[in-house]
Amino acid sequence: MAVFLELIWAFIGLLLTIGGTFIEVAMTAPPWNWSQEGVLVHPLRVTCQVGAVLLVGCMGGKNAGALSQIAYITLGLTWLPVFTFGGGLDYVFEPSFGYILGFVPGAWVCGALAFKYKPRLEFLALSCFCGLITIHLVGLTYLAFISSFNQELIMAGLWKYSLNPLPGQLVLVCAVTAIAKFLRTLMCY
Repeated sequence: MAVFLELIWAFIGLLLTIGGTFIEVAMTAPPWNWSQEGVLVHPLRVTCQVGAVLLVGCMGGKNAGALSQIAYITLGLTWLPVFTFGGGLDYVFEPSFGYILGFVPGAWVCGALAFKYKPRLEFLALSCFCGLITIHLVGLTYLAFISSFNQELIMAGLWKYSLNPLPGQLVLVCAVTAIAKFLRTLMCY
């Protein structure tokens, strides 16, 4: 992939990640129930942030994905409140910061796998899933270090930052897979 195109995707990924931080994911009830119950919206208690990380990996590749997330972390740690709870250097002491750090290798893994094979739905889904697992592994490792390996704190963080948002994030993986397949087919790459 040309360097210029990777830089464009990195910039798009940065903007999507910043915007995705503030947009909550929700699902509606099936359309066949709308006449009986109306359109019910069910929040999934996650933001589009992880979806943006995975989408830039699927669309821009490993370098664009990693670069966009490095830029995101740099902006958040220096001066812009682009993280969920603000920003600044003190954010490194937040237990959730490890998951943000995981965006870099997560986007890289997703991008590396997404361009390894032809853009078929199952390969894109696998690349997104592997990227998501990478984010969680880095996040849990950081959580273990920041909590000084206190088992109670690790278990609380495991529940709050990994297990609780996982169903919503798996829905995001499905959505990103479909969007990436559509866009890559439309853009012929």
